[in-house]
Amino acid sequence: MKILNTEINGLMVIEPKIFEDDRGFFFESYQKNRYEDFGITSNFVQDNISYSKKNTLRGLHFQIDNPQAKLVQVISGEIYDVALDLRVNSPHFGEWFGVVLSGSNKKQLFIPEGFAHGFCVTSDTATFSYKCSDIYNPTDEGGIIWSDPEININWPVTNPVLSQKDNIYKQLSQLESHELPK
Repeated sequence: MKILNTEINGLMVIEPKIFEDDRGFFFESYQKNRYEDFGITSNFVQDNISYSKKNTLRGLHFQIDNPQAKLVQVISGEIYDVALDLRVNSPHFGEWFGVVLSGSNKKQLFIPEGFAHGFCVTSDTATFSYKCSDIYNPTDEGGIIWSDPEININWPVTNPVLSQKDNIYKQLSQLESHELPK
């Protein structure tokens, strides 16, 4: 397993060790002790799988009172995955990091608590899997509009397919401190 630290403290790209032969491949997508050796000590309590079609953009989402760390990966297809630092005391507050995750590159992204998360599907379809360190609570969800010009995320799509809620979120500068992750 190879860990690539990003410029944003705590945010890591993970390249698992892949065992391939003419039959296919095998890799451990998560092994608690190995991840803890690299500083990923989150206690994951919920696993989610999302299936989306090309140009679907989901996000930018976060939980306010019970922020979630996430370990994300793509099972099939390809996405552009984005994490936005919303940790109020972070020197990287308001900065984002994006990475291509795919079924073929098998990379993972570890997102610490206190980040907003979103992704855009760049293949025809994508199946996306992620672990969360806290149970999802729809009444605790917050979000930031995907197209916030002050954040200026370089999404690979200009006219994404959005959910109704993802289309009406505010810009980061319009949120008050109580609307950000605790």
